[in-house]
Amino acid sequence: MTKLDYYYDFVSPFSYLLHEQLHRLPKTVELIYIPVLFAGLLKHWGNLGPVEIDQKKIFTYRHTTWLANKLELPFRIPDTHPFNPLPYLRLSIAKDNDPELVTSIFRAIWTSEDNPATDTGRQAIWRSIGIPDADDLINNAEVKSALISNTQMATEQGVFGVPSICVNGEMFWGLDSFEILLDYLKNPDLLDSASMARLKQIN
Repeated sequence: MTKLDYYYDFVSPFSYLLHEQLHRLPKTVELIYIPVLFAGLLKHWGNLGPVEIDQKKIFTYRHTTWLANKLELPFRIPDTHPFNPLPYLRLSIAKDNDPELVTSIFRAIWTSEDNPATDTGRQAIWRSIGIPDADDLINNAEVKSALISNTQMATEQGVFGVPSICVNGEMFWGLDSFEILLDYLKNPDLLDSASMARLKQIN
């Protein structure tokens, strides 16, 4: 069975949109859920996030809203964005990155009116996903250390953004690349063609 490393951060609207496409992956793959801190990736590579550039911020919000409509997915940009995703990432780790829980967190953040940036909103999200005592679970030192390790592992694989899926040493970044990933899983030689190989030599 082919293993896929799936890197995500709940702060990313594109992570949510791609997450809702995971059901399209072939049944012959094993998806390894790996929450990472997007801000840590940006810092490592010296990049700005899309919402740190005013014009890119509104474009990103419009783009993701349009994409959600196109994909017929419920979607609502939180009242505060970006927000601190640490509590949500740590809860994912504390619960062994259970796929159903990850889905519940994504949907609670990106489809409800609960503001993930506020204490009130966070508590509402905890209740909505059925873990009202989540705050007691996320302050564990091992949980915090695991998130740091995940983010470091991602950079070592060359991951510079979320969502990203890595397989066989190849990285597929963003919702746009999901179709490429599906083709690659059908044809592992996809990136070995002469036209693809040439791209690495361009100065």
